[in-house]
Amino acid sequence: MVIQQFDESLSDEWDAFVSQCAVANMLHTRCFLSYHGNRFEDHSLIVRDDENEILAVFPAALCLTDDLTVVSHPGVTYGGILAKNCCRGELVVEVLQLICSYYKTLGLLKLQYKSTPFIYHSMPIQDDLYALFRLNALRYRCDLSATIDLEHRGRIGSRRKRGFKRAVKSGVKIETGLAYSEGLWHVLENNLKDKHSVRPVHRLDEIVLLHDRFPDQIQFVVALCNNKVEAGVVLFQSEMVSHSQYIASSNIGHSVNALDLVFEHCITQAKEHGKRYFDYGISNENGGRALNIGLYDFKMQYGAGSSVHEFYEVCLC
Repeated sequence: MVIQQFDESLSDEWDAFVSQCAVANMLHTRCFLSYHGNRFEDHSLIVRDDENEILAVFPAALCLTDDLTVVSHPGVTYGGILAKNCCRGELVVEVLQLICSYYKTLGLLKLQYKSTPFIYHSMPIQDDLYALFRLNALRYRCDLSATIDLEHRGRIGSRRKRGFKRAVKSGVKIETGLAYSEGLWHVLENNLKDKHSVRPVHRLDEIVLLHDRFPDQIQFVVALCNNKVEAGVVLFQSEMVSHSQYIASSNIGHSVNALDLVFEHCITQAKEHGKRYFDYGISNENGGRALNIGLYDFKMQYGAGSSVHEFYEVCLC
């Protein structure tokens, strides 16, 4: 095996490879990662076999707060080794060892590894977790996500059922499409400003850019009250999962339980389009050490189970 530092001339080859990986989705493409521009110092790697064919890729960049730590990848929720389906077991251990050795030669001290949650796998592939164990990696963070198994949905809470009926009775209407992105962002920004004094991770122009690049994978679903956006979500679609990246509701939206109608629409659509899971995302704070119980319970009332996002650290010393 040989290792190669990624450069932009390899973008098409990278994306073609990622499209065939059972644990990868749009987040791992160069088309997605490149929207960050120069925000991160990229240290992504390509591992090739003896015939110069790609065996695995590893999206990564330097940590913004520690230039001696490389992260897989600070610009996406999860990442890790994306390998050919034939790359299993001991070979994955060798790939991760090679990656660690390469970063060590650059003088880096730590590798932070974000594993891809199992719900995004089109087939079970967790060889990387075994490889991390072999390299004495430390799990330093674990986030909890509310996830509906669309084939075995749990019991829907009575509050959510009542909320759905109230939204219908109040005349709330569901609409989809990019045309509603500005209205949704207005609600979202006001929500985050009032509750947490923060802004969304993506600016409106950034999410519109991403939608332009991935029109089939990024969708806006909103609730209209008197023809005005009062609630909604952004969905990131992958082969197995419909994931709600953002959830927002105005005071008017709350008063008529607009989100209950939004989510039932999204869940129904996800099942009809052959998704296995509908994922609400994490409800954690303080690096996973705290759980926003109210938010988590709200998501669970839709018949959700749970999945985790695991983070590991490998010492390169």
